[in-house]
Amino acid sequence: LLVLVQVHGQGGVKFQNWAKTYGSSPELYFQPTSVEEIREILDMARQRDKKVKVVGGGHSPSDIACTDDFMIQMGKMNRVLKVDKEKQQVTVEGGIFLSDLNIELSKHGLALANLGAVSEVTAAGVIGTGTHNTGIEHGILSTQVIALTLLKASGEILECSESTNVDIFQAARVHLGCLGVVLTVTFQCVPQFYLHEVAFPSTLTEVLDHLDDHLKRSQYFRFLWFPHSENVSVIYQDPTNKAVTIIFLCLDLQPPSSSSSWLWDYAIGYYLLEFLLWISTFVPSLVCWINRFFFWLLFSSRVENTAISYKIFNYECRFKQHVQDWAIPIEKTKEALLELKAALENNTKMVAHYPVEVRFTRGDEIWLSPCFQRDSCYMNIIMYRPYGKNVPRLNYWLTYEGIMKKHGGRPHWAKAHSCTRKDFEKMYPAFPKFCSLREKLDPTGTFLNSYLEKVFY
Repeated sequence: LLVLVQVHGQGGVKFQNWAKTYGSSPELYFQPTSVEEIREILDMARQRDKKVKVVGGGHSPSDIACTDDFMIQMGKMNRVLKVDKEKQQVTVEGGIFLSDLNIELSKHGLALANLGAVSEVTAAGVIGTGTHNTGIEHGILSTQVIALTLLKASGEILECSESTNVDIFQAARVHLGCLGVVLTVTFQCVPQFYLHEVAFPSTLTEVLDHLDDHLKRSQYFRFLWFPHSENVSVIYQDPTNKAVTIIFLCLDLQPPSSSSSWLWDYAIGYYLLEFLLWISTFVPSLVCWINRFFFWLLFSSRVENTAISYKIFNYECRFKQHVQDWAIPIEKTKEALLELKAALENNTKMVAHYPVEVRFTRGDEIWLSPCFQRDSCYMNIIMYRPYGKNVPRLNYWLTYEGIMKKHGGRPHWAKAHSCTRKDFEKMYPAFPKFCSLREKLDPTGTFLNSYLEKVFY
């Protein structure tokens, strides 16, 4: 029985990432609702000699999702397919947003053990770029994936797991969108839990000198360093004791929301900051005072908060920004941060917005995971774009990249970086294996774009 599916692509759609730092104008933009439709799009691309880019939430602060050929947005393939309460596992379509999945899991008394800062991202996209959070007992988000299905450029579907198509599974858990279309993802979940968050002020010296203690003391420990100062905000997040959790769950209460009201979070934390950063584009030396002022204003006292896990993991990214985020071996944390601090002190013309966010992640066996075979420290730097204005950042960017490379760093795949194939060959022991597998799965390079060409050629 031959089933003809008529699939329609839209012209004139402009794609932009969340930060509005990268964009493209795909020739045709598709929102398929079935595997048959995706197959038809792939056939059409083959006939017209076009590349295909699959996109999720468009949150990546780089051009990894951009294309001028065909774009497939997976938002209409977003169902929860199966919840196995006994095994605490969930199978979903690749286009489901984690924000929707969190709510669905909650209804079944389940949760993901770790989440990134943003949940307006798709299941397939979030694993594709190696999204992470913090917690030395926890890996990147992809380590929670126990199975997935992949649609090859040829239209063949592959089931992948720790026991089936094992090599493809270890490659596809950080797939960069270049192996095929991820149709379904199965996550290993945990019982639903509440988190107690404590944030308190400290100094860079104290935190770096007692790093092991902090890592032992809190399951999800991270800290924010305010460049041009010694100021640090330490953040501990830990599952709360059962009694508190049960009370919240039984009464269906919303636990008290974090510290401050609209006035602090928006009027001061957002609008005033954006205005001051805009002024600092004319007087760059103001940045170090802005960083100190905001530490004193918003981070110099102890703050506590309790809520369901995903509400604590997720937080507001304030406004549009340029971002870099590299993973270095955990034992290099102190040396690398002090080097970055010294570089800023020795070059008064180089300015850095707050915060530098420092997080910790367990090593894994995923071929292109920045944590491949080593426990890692992620060092996330940002430059905000007040009112959409680009702030000079090249000096800071290149200095930071130089320090990261020197200490054996690997860049976050979703974020901007200047690495090429030569760099990745040095960084990733499994890079040649990934390349040959990619060529086998997609011999004609259907899923490549200019970002990926820099990675593979």
